[in-house]
Amino acid sequence: MASAPSPDGDLFDEFLTSRGHDVETARWEESYNKKQCPDCGGLHEGDAVECSVCGWRPEP
Repeated sequence: MASAPSPDGDLFDEFLTSRGHDVETARWEESYNKKQCPDCGGLHEGDAVECSVCGWRPEP
């Protein structure tokens, strides 16, 4: 989970990362010319906004 923007947000993210937390927001992965869901691996067209297999959506 990403932290809220703040002047020392990088320091906070570094603190969380050093303790095993993932601070990056989840995004679509790319596979050939398709979007790939990072949760289930389902492939979608480039204009997809939600995984039709598992319902995953990227965080805004």
